Amino acid sequence: MSRSQCPRCQRPSSHCLCALIPSITNDTAVLILQHPSESGHALNTARLAALGLTNAELRIGERFEDLPADDGVENYLLFPGERAIGVCDLAQASGPLRLIVPDGTWRKARKLLHLNRGLASLPRATLPEGLVSRYRLRKAPMPGALSTLEAIVTALNLLEGDHRFDALLKPFDAMIEAQIAAMGAEVFQRNHAGTR
Repeated sequence: MSRSQCPRCQRPSSHCLCALIPSITNDTAVLILQHPSESGHALNTARLAALGLTNAELRIGERFEDLPADDGVENYLLFPGERAIGVCDLAQASGPLRLIVPDGTWRKARKLLHLNRGLASLPRATLPEGLVSRYRLRKAPMPGALSTLEAIVTALNLLEGDHRFDALLKPFDAMIEAQIAAMGAEVFQRNHAGTR
């Protein structure tokens, strides 16, 4: 028998996060491109970002034929790269901005760029170095690696006001705590403590 699921946050009904998800107005548009393998993941942070921001869209797939959109909004791919500029530098832009954020493992995110040449050719924006993830259940593949939600919150805070978007991290923290409680402290300590 399957557990009932919240249709909005897609968490088990007993662990619904909707009461913690804020509704924050963001001037910088956010478009999240989620690899299909992430959409059913128990720790789907991209969904939390899309639900908590008024100017965000979540698309699931591998190929996105209509991107980047030619709608007068300046698009930047939030993804490290050789010629990536710091997100802080985007704050000087005169017109409207859109951050396009690939969501998946690093390997799957790179695959999205490989399959979508229009995305790969976009100018890239990157976060400052030395950031530390709150995501205590996944080992970061490299220093400064954040979950999709953390990367979006960090970028928007830098662009639109320090700590303005921190409320998006409340459901994220609650989700992590619930997962740790479900696995038990001993299992967490053995498998995840010290993996940050």
